Amino acid sequence: MKTNRQNSNMEEYKVEKTTELLPFLLETFSNRSRNAVKSILTRGQVYVNNQEITEHNYTLQPGYSVTVQKNKAAKAATFEKMKILYEDDAIIVIEKDSGLLSIATEKERSLTAYKQLMEYVQQSNPNDRIFVVHRLDRETSGVMLFAKSEKIKKILQEGWSEMVQERSYVALVEGIVKKSEDTITSWLKETKTFKMYSSKKAGDGKKAITHYKVIKANNNLSLLSVYLETGRKNQIRVHMSDIGHPIVGDKKYGAKANSIGRFGLHAIVLAIKHPVTSELLRFKSNIPTEFLKKK
Repeated sequence: MKTNRQNSNMEEYKVEKTTELLPFLLETFSNRSRNAVKSILTRGQVYVNNQEITEHNYTLQPGYSVTVQKNKAAKAATFEKMKILYEDDAIIVIEKDSGLLSIATEKERSLTAYKQLMEYVQQSNPNDRIFVVHRLDRETSGVMLFAKSEKIKKILQEGWSEMVQERSYVALVEGIVKKSEDTITSWLKETKTFKMYSSKKAGDGKKAITHYKVIKANNNLSLLSVYLETGRKNQIRVHMSDIGHPIVGDKKYGAKANSIGRFGLHAIVLAIKHPVTSELLRFKSNIPTEFLKKK
């Protein structure tokens, strides 16, 4: 029986008969799959009389209190160069560090965000999988979203432009950007060597629109808030290069130096309508400290 005592992240249930924990949860969350309920236990989201319990066969007695913490990232899981910000039955949202691949390439198939998450979900069920919805470049850090089923991936990808309410970045670029804010529009194309470039001719490539605003500038560097109206490959990198202010460390698109020891691009906010509930979820990551040391 569900009680009235709960806060925004906790739900409490009273035990009315002797039973084991997993059967109790399966009955309580009858709208969820068995694997989803087992995952709640594995992630340490379940408390019995305020004590964290992960054992499936833990014995419950009448009067016991079972509290479930919602959307808790796994305490037991350890990841390299990433952490989970949010997880439910449909999606996983992570914060990725600079230097970590989103998915495998021909050169590197071991350490990726995708592989680490795949191994994580398969701890609960070997048949579970995750699916790539969008990507961040290897050297770009910040918020990234994965789906937990092919159906959810399809919903997200096909409805991406309508479902994403905000997708913003912070960029540390070379030089002092003179316009305090501006919008850059071009049509992006790709060379045979996989480098993107801009065309000003309408329809000559994929239309890309980037809005930026200067946060602060000195020491011949500018820190920008960047908002994507479209999400094309290397869009921010190309557009910053187009205006003569390439991203710090981005030699591919014209950067001359790297005074911070990493790539100067970070996905700071992703706000999206949930693919199942339509609830608006907003995920934010802090500005990397390296971006601020020189500012």
